[in-house]
Amino acid sequence: LYKKEALLERICEPERQVKFRVPWVDDEGNVQVNTGYRVEFNSAIGPYKGGLRLHPSVNIGIIKFLGFEQIFKNSLTSLPIGGGKGGSDFDPKGKSDREVMAFCQSFMSELYRHIGADTDVPAGDIGTGAREIGYMFGQYKKLTNKFEGVLTGKGLTYGGSLARTEATGYGLLYITNELFKDHGDSLDGKTVVISGAGNVAIYATQKAQQLGAKVVTCSDSTGWIYDPEGIDVELLKEVKEVKRERLTAYAEARPSAEYHEGRGVWQIKCDVALPCATQNELDIEDAKQLVANGCKAVCEGANMPTTLEATKYLQENDVWFIGGKAANAGGVATSALEMSQNSERLSWTFEEVDSKLQGIMANIYKNISEAAKKYGHEGDYVMGANIAGFEKVAEAMLAQGVV
Repeated sequence: LYKKEALLERICEPERQVKFRVPWVDDEGNVQVNTGYRVEFNSAIGPYKGGLRLHPSVNIGIIKFLGFEQIFKNSLTSLPIGGGKGGSDFDPKGKSDREVMAFCQSFMSELYRHIGADTDVPAGDIGTGAREIGYMFGQYKKLTNKFEGVLTGKGLTYGGSLARTEATGYGLLYITNELFKDHGDSLDGKTVVISGAGNVAIYATQKAQQLGAKVVTCSDSTGWIYDPEGIDVELLKEVKEVKRERLTAYAEARPSAEYHEGRGVWQIKCDVALPCATQNELDIEDAKQLVANGCKAVCEGANMPTTLEATKYLQENDVWFIGGKAANAGGVATSALEMSQNSERLSWTFEEVDSKLQGIMANIYKNISEAAKKYGHEGDYVMGANIAGFEKVAEAMLAQGVV
């Protein structure tokens, strides 16, 4: 049936791709020109939804790949959101607030024609934080004369959601907890190694500790920390979110912590490994070390942090492995909850959002586990996630005809 309906051919071709010029004036009075992109990939189950990446590496290929993955991640949340992605080769690093504002306003002056609360709802991504979302939202509102939930990751004073900051890290631990419960075990008393020191890593650490586990590592782009007494989340937040310093500052403030240059968190003996930093950070050598040290589970907080070789090695050696498509879907799920609150013109309490997130992550685990079982690959959560995500979109597309 899929073949007759050319379903794969349709799903692989974006519904719409927009590429546009973004001119802006820098602080020296010179005109700069960047390229903007938005790939609206699939709207079979809801409005397009996906981040805007601002980074010099951005090109149409990267945006298409991310948009394609986003379709299935969004499908897994069981919420009504389609897949899309956008961004620009603009680099916000080293720019003044005024320059960032000038870029965001110019970017939105074209993008606004293609988006809307019921059409396409972009969000933050690499390089796009609360500041950038604010400038873009202001420009959208000015051009359209509408106050609507057209972007997620907004500030709390203008339609943002509580628990959005914590969502990806918390969601990662909720699904890891479900995994352990399903195998008749729990996270209580387990040793966890986490990479990264951004918001996913910080809130994953916080939630792991609340669930009784001990997190002994974190890392940034220059080095990593081993703290056998357990990472002090408040100190880590102070160093990374308030002072925006390197991890050397954490080690200086905490006697039990050792700082090491380079990379190396995966050599520490652990029960659970949670890569929360960046793509391809856990390679085959790291996987071998984790297996040798008796690691039971690897769940991805970042997008595609484990190389294909490493993933296969972990699975072959009976390590429970949940890929990012399922494990880090808590972030986009909470963005969809932000959309719901905007549509209701209400904002929910932290506890309401958090309990909905817990339910969503438990549901994702159940769906991916059952899909793997149904197709004869019990325990292969990567295949389970791909199948469960695909099936929902495929069914919706078949029902809606050749469009």
